[in-house]
Amino acid sequence: MDRAYANGAFIAGSDEFPARWQAEADAFVAGLGGRARLGLPYGASEREGFDMFMPQDIPKGLMVFVHGGYWMGSGRETLSHLAAGAVARGWACAMPSYTLAPAARISVITGQMRAAVAAAATAVGPPVPIVVTGHSAGGHLAARMACDGGPGGVVRVVPISPVAELAPLMETQMNLTLRLDAAEAARESPARMQPRADIQAHIWVGGQERPAFLWQARLLSENWGCDWTVAPGKHHFDVIDDLADPDSALMEACLGGL
Repeated sequence: MDRAYANGAFIAGSDEFPARWQAEADAFVAGLGGRARLGLPYGASEREGFDMFMPQDIPKGLMVFVHGGYWMGSGRETLSHLAAGAVARGWACAMPSYTLAPAARISVITGQMRAAVAAAATAVGPPVPIVVTGHSAGGHLAARMACDGGPGGVVRVVPISPVAELAPLMETQMNLTLRLDAAEAARESPARMQPRADIQAHIWVGGQERPAFLWQARLLSENWGCDWTVAPGKHHFDVIDDLADPDSALMEACLGGL
């Protein structure tokens, strides 16, 4: 099962992605100037903060992007450039971080994301439609925002390469850090839930991803009865790149028609 959920080992040049992402993120933030509002708090702990990227005019809506890292690593600062597509379409984009395992269990992180989405909505101003997307573990958290107990105002979720059924992770070495048990896996697996009736969903996954991630995406789409897209040629690390392109099919899945 460790092999099933290993991504970098099956992606050529995987070790080069973090530096590339950071360079693109830094350039995007610098170019946005005062429209990049960094380090806004949504809670008391160090990682309970979000960055907000604003369009030139009054926002049409709010897109929230949640980073991945198997709930154990990464952060919002590396992926700021992925807000470019939303901002170019006239939307505000919030990118939260969260407390990492083992300091927080996945159920606690889910609660933090509810608070982050609510705080970001308040920061935008008057109520606007909210779309939540996220990648890998962030895709899991985006999906959770569509289920009962999720924040108000969310009209669509677009989980990208989500971990929708958590039980397999109990059989990996990661679980020494995540500390998942059967009860928490059941409570926190979006594939075992249904989205609220007023929320649209579209699942996105790369065609060149590990079979486990293709299975996870299809399982969630089938259990939810929603559309899913397999992006040709995309692997687990570059499947998110099109968030930076306002005209991409991924951005249309996120914001089209809203």
